[in-house]
Amino acid sequence: MKKVLIMCTGNSCRSIIAEALVNAKLEGIEAKSAGTKPAGKVNPNAKKVLKEYGIWNNKYYSKHLDDIINEDFDLVVTVCDKAKETCPVFPKHVPKIHTGFEDPDGKDYREFQKTYKEIEKKLLPKIRKFFEKENF
Repeated sequence: MKKVLIMCTGNSCRSIIAEALVNAKLEGIEAKSAGTKPAGKVNPNAKKVLKEYGIWNNKYYSKHLDDIINEDFDLVVTVCDKAKETCPVFPKHVPKIHTGFEDPDGKDYREFQKTYKEIEKKLLPKIRKFFEKENF
């Protein structure tokens, strides 16, 4: 089982959605998510969209990078929108990729559905391709 850490700042929307999508759709890959300034809760619309697509799990919660720093990961993914925010840095030597998504927090529910679809379309293939290159 390969392990992926998905990071953003608040760990309440994008990284939680990405964590759930990876766990639901990429066989042989386990994802966790964290943030450098976690909101402390999953955004209700993020939870709603994951329930809508049948992939919500109560194990998903907003957590700080310090909570998972001692775990080993094969890949770290940042999902912040580089144009609008500073991406968190993972302090261990692990391969990293970035795919930015606009933060839907504070926006209409349709933006969460859009974010879900964008993560599914753009990020999942990148993660799959990374591990195929690594002879996964």
